Amino acid sequence: MQIRPATEDDTYPILDIVAPTLAAGDTYAVSSDLDDAAVLSYWLGPTHEVFVAELDGVILGTYYLMANQQGGGAHVANCGYMTAPAARGRGIARAMCEHSLERARARGFRAMQFNHVVSTNVGAVALWQKLGFSVVGTLPQAFKHPEHGYVDSYVMFRSL
Repeated sequence: MQIRPATEDDTYPILDIVAPTLAAGDTYAVSSDLDDAAVLSYWLGPTHEVFVAELDGVILGTYYLMANQQGGGAHVANCGYMTAPAARGRGIARAMCEHSLERARARGFRAMQFNHVVSTNVGAVALWQKLGFSVVGTLPQAFKHPEHGYVDSYVMFRSL
């Protein structure tokens, strides 16, 4: 598997991963009714450095890297990750996170923070913890899950 910067040719494969994930409404604090243009605007925004995970010419996942805040908080990175449903459980998210940690270090970030990890996304929470992230805060009932109602979200952090 290769993880590389996204190109314009990757736009529709990225859309095929990101749009249904956002539409499900169970992991990202983003509107679930975005049209394709809004999905692409969100994921490929000007502050995002976007990557894809590719195997044999097929895009299996994508992530973005950005500064979590501006000014005095610009030394802390933030990322979003998504894996194609058919590729889940194959180590794609782990590989993308490990890649993002290396890329963040190369860009001079000193830490990485995830602002809103939905507590019911137990696979992601466990993976981030295995990769050195700690839950540094719990946002009580901060996310309205389509099946579970109001659930907690976590702020997760690790130094680089």
